[in-house]
Amino acid sequence: MGIIETMIITTALAGVCGTGLGGIVGALLQKDSKRTVSLLLSFAGGVMLAVVCFDLVTEAVETNAGLLFVVFAIAFGVLVTWLLNHFIDQKTNPEVPHIDENHPKTADNLDELIHSDHFHEHARQDNKFGLFVAGIVMACAIALHNVPEGMTIGASYASNDQTMGGAALVLAIVIGLHNIPEGMAVAVPLISGGMKRWKAVLLTASSGMPTILGALLGYALGEIGPLGLSLSLGFASGAMLYVVFGEILPQSFLMYHSKLPAFSAIVGILVGMLIIF
Repeated sequence: MGIIETMIITTALAGVCGTGLGGIVGALLQKDSKRTVSLLLSFAGGVMLAVVCFDLVTEAVETNAGLLFVVFAIAFGVLVTWLLNHFIDQKTNPEVPHIDENHPKTADNLDELIHSDHFHEHARQDNKFGLFVAGIVMACAIALHNVPEGMTIGASYASNDQTMGGAALVLAIVIGLHNIPEGMAVAVPLISGGMKRWKAVLLTASSGMPTILGALLGYALGEIGPLGLSLSLGFASGAMLYVVFGEILPQSFLMYHSKLPAFSAIVGILVGMLIIF
């Protein structure tokens, strides 16, 4: 099996299978344990943070493209991922009555952070079509998020001399874990809106397809040369830093108000270090 085929299969397992598994859980249970999901998310966030700081950024600096260039690439990755989130907020926030120009820019509860308030508002109005639309919006949001996540896998793959290095494999696993609760967030409103369970699972899984596109893009940039590899690794690192600090960790703390998510994240960092080194 060729390099590209191996990377596509691995990325598909992280993106498509991760969100698809979340869709299956949502279709079967339509509920979740907030404590379990919170600790799972914070652990995955810790592992991601270790891989970014101790592997991807280090690899980017070692390309000798220049430290300032690496810093620029990381900042660019953060900016692009933030813009994607801002775009989603602009499309979903007007649907929720209490969110206006005076509303705080930072989400202070889980429903706002993952846009479930958009879903709950339609549920309150008992509008099945509205629930369906809410699920589609969440699917599109996750599809957009999956592009930079896929770039992280592709960039890590390119930096490991065309072998499936430990960092790339770890990222694929933790991104897959991260996608499970996201898949649940898509499937539940779709099913509540009247879509058949199997169709909801398929649509949820398809929202993970852009992960493959991101992986191919990250790998292609990395193959251009040292400058391209540095840009790919830096951009992917910035995207992951935003996902960890802007989404995963806030989500885990809002889901379960305790010190345990912090300890779980620390354990994730330590596990990530053990795997890398």
